[in-house]
Amino acid sequence: MVVLRKPVGSMGKRNKGRKGIVYSTDPDYDYTYDDEIEAESLEPRQQNLRISRQRLKGNKQVTRIENFLGSELERAQLAKHLKTFCGCGGTVKDEIILIQGDFIEKIKGELTRLGYKFKQVGG
Repeated sequence: MVVLRKPVGSMGKRNKGRKGIVYSTDPDYDYTYDDEIEAESLEPRQQNLRISRQRLKGNKQVTRIENFLGSELERAQLAKHLKTFCGCGGTVKDEIILIQGDFIEKIKGELTRLGYKFKQVGG
């Protein structure tokens, strides 16, 4: 007997990859795990990034870099490189790289040096 249900909330780290299985009385039952398919990475010259400014609460500005096609690891590595290059903080949130401050010109120069294609969106 296998009991299936819709997962509710956190199932804990141990059962993180198990989808919908609560309990099985079958000793030979093998749990299946959903393997996430990693996005294929494109070369920098094939990327089509979008760079823009965004004003957040408290009148703070961030530089947004969107449309990066690649793995989470590569996105995080690019964000880390740009944060180090600009000497500021930032984060990766919802597949968007956010760099604290107005560094559009500086980031455009560095992305050009790294071989990325990009367009500036907005003013």
